[in-house]
Amino acid sequence: MNRQPSPVPRRRVLLAGAGAAAALAGPSLGASPARAAGRHRPRAADSLQPYASYWFPDSLPPGTPGDGITWRSLAAWQPGTDRDLAFNRSTVPLARRFTPVPAHTTARAGQARISALAAFDHTAGNPSQGSATADTYAPTHWALLDELVFWGGSAGEGLILAPNAPLVDAAHRNGVPVLGTVFLPPVAYGGQLRWTRDLVRRDAAGRFPLAAKLVQVATVYGFDGWFINAETGGGDAALAAEMQAFLRALRAAGAGQGVRITWYDAMNRTGQVGWQGALDDLNRSFFQDASGPVADSLFVDFRWSARSLADSGRLAEQLGRSRYELWAGVDVESAGWDTGTDWDAILPEGRDQVVSFGFYRPEWTLQHLPAGRTPGQFHAADDRFWAGEGAAAARPGGAGGWRAPATAVADRSTLTALPFATGFNTGHGLRWYEAGKVTSEAPWSHLGLQDRLPPRRWVVHTEGQHPDISWDFDDAWRGGSSLLVRGAFDAPATVELFPARLPAGAATVLDLTHRLDPASGPVTVEVAVATRPAPAPGRPAPYVHLPAGTLQPGDGWRTDTVRLGPLGSGTLHALGVRLTGRGGAAVAWRLGALAVHDGPASPAAPGGLRVTDTAAVDGAVSVRLAWRRADGPVRHYELHRRLPDGSRRFLGGTCGTALYVPGLRRAGTEPAAEIEVRAVHELFTTSEPARVQLPW
Repeated sequence: MNRQPSPVPRRRVLLAGAGAAAALAGPSLGASPARAAGRHRPRAADSLQPYASYWFPDSLPPGTPGDGITWRSLAAWQPGTDRDLAFNRSTVPLARRFTPVPAHTTARAGQARISALAAFDHTAGNPSQGSATADTYAPTHWALLDELVFWGGSAGEGLILAPNAPLVDAAHRNGVPVLGTVFLPPVAYGGQLRWTRDLVRRDAAGRFPLAAKLVQVATVYGFDGWFINAETGGGDAALAAEMQAFLRALRAAGAGQGVRITWYDAMNRTGQVGWQGALDDLNRSFFQDASGPVADSLFVDFRWSARSLADSGRLAEQLGRSRYELWAGVDVESAGWDTGTDWDAILPEGRDQVVSFGFYRPEWTLQHLPAGRTPGQFHAADDRFWAGEGAAAARPGGAGGWRAPATAVADRSTLTALPFATGFNTGHGLRWYEAGKVTSEAPWSHLGLQDRLPPRRWVVHTEGQHPDISWDFDDAWRGGSSLLVRGAFDAPATVELFPARLPAGAATVLDLTHRLDPASGPVTVEVAVATRPAPAPGRPAPYVHLPAGTLQPGDGWRTDTVRLGPLGSGTLHALGVRLTGRGGAAVAWRLGALAVHDGPASPAAPGGLRVTDTAAVDGAVSVRLAWRRADGPVRHYELHRRLPDGSRRFLGGTCGTALYVPGLRRAGTEPAAEIEVRAVHELFTTSEPARVQLPW
């Protein structure tokens, strides 16, 4: 098998940003280690801007870090001295999921799953709380993922990267664990064996201090574990044995906190880097030993073959493990859905799937688009990658074609409790909307504010033409986007939205907020509700259709409430809408919000809003704010500025209790900027505000 070093495109992320020169040509680490909390060169912009945390295991490189990079030692990290902890801590618990009847006849439940290694920025450049642009990678196909790895690490910036809180909050809301990265790079990319030895060093009592630190970071920050990639060559069998013992210590230390480990197929038991492309005798000890599991899963290097995957699956089962705890790597960084992949080696037709699979760099769906791309273009490409293109999504391609994941893997859902609500907000936008009105003209991104979104793109039942369905950013009810359905509607069309297991009783209602675009013809809208699951994969649920009104152009946004009590008490297994056009006129119908609940609710107000730090930047003021958590359930918090004319301008939101706000400027002659924070309920009702003044 070919075991040459990995091609350069797979490492592009390691060399991105200001750390490139140091990663390629950093001086030897033969000098004495710099054991310190950090070595920093100030950012040229705003020193208050928090970023996702990253570290070296212990010793720091000699010299000076590049602009905007802070060199830190994980061995010296303490939560109490972490000034950015409040901005990086996830607060959304990992939701439980269930597997509904698959939408496709070829999708399998309980077999292959999907891991994804996605880079959202270079190691030192991941903002803690989103950014002032809509041009970001905003994943939405959580229903198909089993874990997401926050990919990064470089010799010039840091080797251990913790995921930022917005990503973890969005993933957890959809039941997907998120892993940080421990990357020990190849020597060709600046890797030094010293860092591997730092990671697995024992203390005087024979313990592994950095195993405990990695568990502490994951627990304090609120994410789910670590993807460990040891690719620095030059080791020996003794070092490999220490790495294996380190993994076992990490697993033991994190067992009570649910910390999980994915091991990358690189270092083997000889201490060399082999890239087996399989689970075999050389790397099995990092996955399972005589005492039991060492890692929760193994990411099999891209050199796999049909035979090696079949052999790997059999070996996993001989070890008492599931073959689906093996991820067969599929490198999509360069070619996306045009990547040549032997899908039959993983997903043979007519037989059980062989192993699970893992995408390397699916953010290709954003990065391959040209300059000037829009959020809508990104989501169209992302939906094509994950769900397929149009009606072809129901038919998996041959060995040489793209197999959209939705056609192979059963989707999962977290809709199990009331209340449930969505504003179809994808987590970024060109503006911010509240009740259909723009309250900020600034582009934005923050995945923690993303709603739970329809997982099936797009399943439509009609005897006529299929409508075009897309995320749209030109108008919204709340957040940055809405669901736009356009078509001739020469026959009624039922659009599936959510598989669910929602309890319903006499008081349960469904609220639908919708409108027509100005050039649309009229449309009659019915809520499609199923109290029983679909009878078989690929078959529609047995929907009951309840009237939600007829919309006319020019009506504007309106909310229609449909009582579900007449259906009787039980479980809602599917939610959708049926649209019927009038007179053959083309319809452009926009869905802004959907909620299912047993009655209204409002959250308690947060308290203690205060300014914790400020900085003057280019004639404006950047500010860090903090407050006390509101009592009771809170989805997230939103901050506004109250302007002298009485209007409110949206500043940002977060699931935590601290927010960084850049670029505040004085409005007229106001003596102080008035800032408000409100708690937001699952139904998107808001609390009374807590306020603070920022004097000019």
